[in-house]
This record gives sequence, C-alpha cells and structure tokens, in this order.
Amino acid sequence: QVQLAESGGGLVQPGGSLRLSCAASENIFSFNAMAWYRQAPGKEREWVTTIRSGGRTVYADSVKGRFTISRDNALNTLYLQMNSLKPEDTAVYYCNAVPWVGVASWGKGTLVTVSS
Repeated sequence: QVQLAESGGGLVQPGGSLRLSCAASENIFSFNAMAWYRQAPGKEREWVTTIRSGGRTVYADSVKGRFTISRDNALNTLYLQMNSLKPEDTAVYYCNAVPWVGVASWGKGTLVTVSS
C-alpha cells in the first residue's frame, strides 16, 4: 500500500494562503484519483477536492475558486494551493490515493489553522 505524507500546514491569518504537499512512496500517475479531505474539530471528515488520472479536477462548493489541486508526477507529489483562507477552513487536511484496484490509502494529515 502506498505511503502518503502531508506537509505544509500551519497558522495563517484570514485572507492568507498556504500550499499543502502530499509526498507519495510510489508513482501517483498510476492511481485512479487522488484527493484532499479535511476534518474540522468536532466534525466529520469531509471531501475537499479530487484530481483524476486524466487531470480532471472537481471541488467542493465551499472551496471552489479559492483552492487548487495539482500534482507533479515526476516528484510523486500532490499539492493543494489554498488562497483567501477563512477561519472555517481550519482543519486537519488529509491526502487520499485511490487505486484502480484495491483499498484507498490515507496520510496522517497536516493541521491548518486560520486565525488572527
């Protein structure tokens, strides 16, 4: 099973930006899809965005126009560029990899805190 390691979280003021990274232990181009999820304190984990093997991207309405998912196949790394951050974006962000066959893999998460 692929190993995923998120990084790039931290404390940022409202309106600020952060870029999250997810380093994979194997070729991410081979996956059916990769995604970002998040879990805010006291809430269930929610889907944020997905990028499919062909490059098509989809976003949750709550982040559309502010967040951008991308990948670097050569570096086996998935990214999440987050702009115009809001306090309600505060959460632990998780990377997810969905293979064509088998069970999806999860990273351990990286904490993003949006606060003044």
